[in-house]
Amino acid sequence: MSTPTVTELLLARAGDERPGLLFEDERHTWAEHVRLSAGFAALLRRELAPGRPPHVGILADNLPAVSFLLGGCALSGSVLVGLNTTRRGEALARDVRLADCQLVLTEPRYAPLLDGLDLGGARVAALEVPEPARPEPVPASPDDLLMLIFTSGTSGDPKAVRCTHGKIAFPGRMLADRFGLSTTDTVYVSMPMFHSNAIMAGWAVGLAAGAALALRRRFSASGFLPDVRRFGVTYANYVGKPLSYVLATPERPDDADNPLRIVYGNEGAEADLAAFGRRFGCFVMDAFGSTEGGIGLTRAPGSPPGSLGRLGNGVAILHPETGRPCPPAEFDADGRLLNAGEAVGELVNTTGPGWFAGYYKNPGAEAERMRDGMYHTGDLAYADADGYAYFAGRLGDWLRVDGENLGTAPIERILLRHPGVAEAAVYAVADPVTGDQVMAALVPRDPANPPDPAGFAAFLGAQPDLGPKQLPRYVRIVNELPKTSTFKILKRQLSAEGWHSSDPVWRRPDREVFYEMLPTGERLA
Repeated sequence: MSTPTVTELLLARAGDERPGLLFEDERHTWAEHVRLSAGFAALLRRELAPGRPPHVGILADNLPAVSFLLGGCALSGSVLVGLNTTRRGEALARDVRLADCQLVLTEPRYAPLLDGLDLGGARVAALEVPEPARPEPVPASPDDLLMLIFTSGTSGDPKAVRCTHGKIAFPGRMLADRFGLSTTDTVYVSMPMFHSNAIMAGWAVGLAAGAALALRRRFSASGFLPDVRRFGVTYANYVGKPLSYVLATPERPDDADNPLRIVYGNEGAEADLAAFGRRFGCFVMDAFGSTEGGIGLTRAPGSPPGSLGRLGNGVAILHPETGRPCPPAEFDADGRLLNAGEAVGELVNTTGPGWFAGYYKNPGAEAERMRDGMYHTGDLAYADADGYAYFAGRLGDWLRVDGENLGTAPIERILLRHPGVAEAAVYAVADPVTGDQVMAALVPRDPANPPDPAGFAAFLGAQPDLGPKQLPRYVRIVNELPKTSTFKILKRQLSAEGWHSSDPVWRRPDREVFYEMLPTGERLA
């Protein structure tokens, strides 16, 4: 399959008067979409100074203007920088500066987040749809940069992943062809468009197929099925827990009476995939990948429960210390892994970078990913005798919360601001549905007067650079942290213990910013 550019996919829709974008009560044809994208392209030519990176940041929910702006960047040779709307304070300012944004366009609800921040000279303006224009595209190749999409942070601050025309357009066309999507379909995009999942498995799929794009400002579990029926959605994408949230809504006997045919995403809980398909009468396919795009695995029909899919296309599992291929996993009669020390290794693309086009202004991290001509994911896995891979954790100090990687170090730095905290360790505990939850162990400065739940929750709520997903779900108060002989904290021990401890443990209810003491019975169960 040849690799198109986003510009080519857009221009193919320039004369298409069929539905192209649906949002709330708005309706636009694809031809209108292209002309409005051309209007943004003209605006960017006027506003972005030559001789500097033509980068424009976007801080907004999934509005039609974001779709038009992305098209405008493709037509003008500009680069769209997806700014995470959950970042705060200096963390958000750092992303703007790192990406060399000349201009940041924001919708009114997020404009106050930028007030008083050092944005490195970037100008801030309101996100407004310009007058339509006739397309005057600049030449583009599949290797030209189109977006910078930030990772959620792994061992440190988020990295800006270089996303080329090809990296966005190729999966769009590939998935449209795989699922047989066409101009008669409607693609639902409710995942945040600053995230690679929404762009590559949603927006680009609709564009490549010529299907209508139905945008949702922000994902809503209760709004999912009404949107599917209202817009005639036939394809939807997800990352992380959305399937679980939709399944948690009250079940109705007519749930399967809807046009939805295909749901595609990654990191869905195993039980949810089948349950969602049964309840809503659709086919659900789960995949494994990352923003970087170095590898991809698909959990095709017939894959064993819990697997990521079958290894192939040069993807191997290499031992982190020896670099040699790991042997197949061995299991006992109850399915327990017997040879974890030999079978668990790092997922590596041995053929090269795949779709990884590097990080922006981070050669060190780029070199860490690309070693010996191979792409290293940092993800641990093991494979059975038939070549099916199973996720085993993360090579570094990472958490995966609601489909996003979170680094622990930024959270720890914030916790240590509390005047009553001497040491802090942040680590993952298993989410009962999928992925991780954030847990923190705190050593008080005064053991006789440790932080209290209410005061600590108030402290966290006052930290401007603490994002919602970074809020610890559990907090454990300890006298000392377990450490190695070289004083490194044994987070794997803390993670294994979880909240099962005789120490005081607080729990934060879902979506709340207060803590309650976990009862002794639950802690010691």
